Amino acid sequence: MEQQELEKKIVQALDDNKFGSFGTIEAGNKPKVRYMAVFHDGLDIYLATDRRTHKVEELQTNPHACLLLGYEQGGGKDVVEIEATVTVSKNEGLRAKVWNKALEQWFKGPDDPDYVILELAPARIEYTGSNKENGVWQRTAAGSVK
Repeated sequence: MEQQELEKKIVQALDDNKFGSFGTIEAGNKPKVRYMAVFHDGLDIYLATDRRTHKVEELQTNPHACLLLGYEQGGGKDVVEIEATVTVSKNEGLRAKVWNKALEQWFKGPDDPDYVILELAPARIEYTGSNKENGVWQRTAAGSVK
């Protein structure tokens, strides 16, 4: 699959999945996975969370994480596996960009001091289409995509 077509399919899968399984490494080098709401702008991927959560502590110790999207009982949905390095951000512009009404159940607003954004910088994305087509998007050391 050509790179441009692959990126388009990955972005479509991100559009189609509002939640994903987000995995980090907790104390004792054990994996920890939880469901999270997923936001994105192209291949820039964001997760909203509270700065006081275990996942923020885990990411400060080990910024490597994964995000799995697309499983649906019985199949029929594209699956995307994302390996990324994660930065915890309090950037006001980014917090405003990601903010939506659904977050009001956890935060007072986009200026809530506990509201932070997890910015995922994908290193590798594996795509498997519902019709078994697949491809791997990978960032090179220089930051370009191969």
